[in-house]
Amino acid sequence: MGEVRVKRPPVTKDDLLQLTIEDLTSNGEGVGRFKGFTVFVPGALPQETVTARVISVQKHYARALLRELIQTSPQRTESKCRTYRRCGGCQLQHLSYGEQLQFKQRVVEQAFMRIGKVEKVRVLPTMGMDNPWAYRNKAQFPLTERNGHIVAGFFAPRSHQVVEISECFLQHPQINMVLQRFLSVANELEIPVYNENSGTGFLRHLLVRVAVTTGELMVAVVTTSADTPRLTELVKGMTTGIPKITSFLLNINSKRTNVILGSRWRVLYGSPTITDYLGPYRFCISGGSFFQVNPFQTVRLYEQARAYAGLTGHEVVIDAYCGIGSISLFLAEQAQFVHGIEVVPAAIDDARQNALENGVKNAEFHVGEVERVLPQLTAQGILCPDVVVLDPPRRGCRPEALLALSSVRPDRIVYISCNPATLARDIGVLTVRGYEVQEVQPVDMFPQTYHVETVVKLKRKKK
Repeated sequence: MGEVRVKRPPVTKDDLLQLTIEDLTSNGEGVGRFKGFTVFVPGALPQETVTARVISVQKHYARALLRELIQTSPQRTESKCRTYRRCGGCQLQHLSYGEQLQFKQRVVEQAFMRIGKVEKVRVLPTMGMDNPWAYRNKAQFPLTERNGHIVAGFFAPRSHQVVEISECFLQHPQINMVLQRFLSVANELEIPVYNENSGTGFLRHLLVRVAVTTGELMVAVVTTSADTPRLTELVKGMTTGIPKITSFLLNINSKRTNVILGSRWRVLYGSPTITDYLGPYRFCISGGSFFQVNPFQTVRLYEQARAYAGLTGHEVVIDAYCGIGSISLFLAEQAQFVHGIEVVPAAIDDARQNALENGVKNAEFHVGEVERVLPQLTAQGILCPDVVVLDPPRRGCRPEALLALSSVRPDRIVYISCNPATLARDIGVLTVRGYEVQEVQPVDMFPQTYHVETVVKLKRKKK
């Protein structure tokens, strides 16, 4: 038998290529071709001609860094941030906001067709923001030492190299103010920063939350030890400089790990929580609580989900993957009863407390996996749900959860997802099991990035 010749890629590392960009990937990278071979170029846009230097070559594609724009897209815009190209936080600042919204609509449409094999789906235009900046209410800044000074920032893409920043245009202005004050005070006190390589030092991360409706600020310092030096002086320097800080926490993470938070918390100043509102509902937020980072769009997202649920006041609703119960409260206002299911016990504790704080009496919360709790409730005759709302993590629903869901046969399903790929996969399963997609609404929860939240309305087919 003759030898099988393996076709080699037509490019090698460090080659400088001229490319015409044809499309964007789902994560916002430009797609060009060199002799038919696919090359991904972050920062490049369709209709552009660029030069790019190859940084890695795989069997079927290469990656390259943008070096020069020869022909520019009419959709290109000047980015606000001087560290944008090096920081891993944003991917689309160079794309006009109107085109960002259209890009996200296309990503959802293509996911449904290619992954879910669901065609002729009505995907509405992406619901955008009037001001697509300064929307984030939470930041986690890694800390490092550079030239004898403490600096903060974000990790560069695919690395643990901190890109130093003094402000982030996606963060609420109060968060940037806290960051600048912290760096000033911490540098003055000369508190040693944790070194990943040697495992020595104390300061690891700075976590900041702002309650947009009340103005309360939470600051949490992640350190390696409860005995971190000069903590009292750090707290005093921060709280006297920024009186709106109502909660200052210490999180202790002594492990040599890339995980940000440890399991131990201490209150150094003020309250263990801050209070914020989503619509009329009040939420107490702790250092480790999950709370949507864009409160402006969250209310619109939840209102859209509630509208798709089609509630009249007579329905029993399941809120699967309910977290701290925020969606449950919105649903309970127009439902007969809501059952929330969540696997994290601490989140269920928060959900019960949030329902109590808001006087919501027609909601109950259950700890456990959806695929186990849902059949148990049905078998016990506790419920026969009219509507199920799903809001799973990025990985989507387990097959067992989808099987349990289709077995209880709700009339309507509302699926909320932050990952178009796993959303489309799960929707494909549900359509095979007797449901049809009626409408899809992308919501731009994360402007300037490729991420998109999506709400899907499904209804059980009539036999």
